[in-house]
Amino acid sequence: MNTNIFLQIYHDYSERIQSGEIAAGTKLPSENDLTREYGISRETVRKALQLLSENGFIHKIKGKGSFALDIGRMNFPLSGLVSFKEMSERIGRKSQTIVYKTEHIPIPHAVARHLETDKHTTVWQVIRARNIEGEKVILDKDYFRSDIVPLLTTEIASGSIYTYLEQELNLQISYAKKVISVEDATTEDYELLDLKEYTHVVVVRNYVHLEDTTLFQYTESRHRLDKFQFVDFARRSPGEEK
Repeated sequence: MNTNIFLQIYHDYSERIQSGEIAAGTKLPSENDLTREYGISRETVRKALQLLSENGFIHKIKGKGSFALDIGRMNFPLSGLVSFKEMSERIGRKSQTIVYKTEHIPIPHAVARHLETDKHTTVWQVIRARNIEGEKVILDKDYFRSDIVPLLTTEIASGSIYTYLEQELNLQISYAKKVISVEDATTEDYELLDLKEYTHVVVVRNYVHLEDTTLFQYTESRHRLDKFQFVDFARRSPGEEK
């Protein structure tokens, strides 16, 4: 028996959910049914279902089973710092980064305010579109203080900037404040994204700090409305008032 049979189950069901053959909200076969269908152990079935759950294809409800999720939107965590490359690998969708601009510039006035620095600072400006399954649906506008990040190239920007910052420059990236709003689409949004009929975008502003609390990066991430939802996990503490 192929020890990777759980991957076959994963691919079978992830493809059926992505194609729409299995609609959102549909209950998947039970563990017992899958065990009989594939001729494998329940442990292997559970491994496949766990992988489907981790990658956002199903939701497992204790005592009720597994249900297909709406994968038309991709989940972005509110908490935590996850790069686009890490996110795209996690969800397993075909994606591409298109780099429009990587340049060393005097800091724009608005960016100086966001980075809480003076007008004499210079920054690396990186503008990239994220193409997911053939559509440009995210526009990322990044600004890095050049006294902390002395060099960025188009090659680095087309991959993972965070991998470069952490592994090559040995920066200790620690935390970020995020501000989320829905705003009118700009001329730049229409030029660089595939907005279709949408007139607004979801804007996520990230203020990223190093371990020593230095604010070194400001990012404005502009998302097409129909493709993304932002999620967080909250737990109620005992004794809290409603």
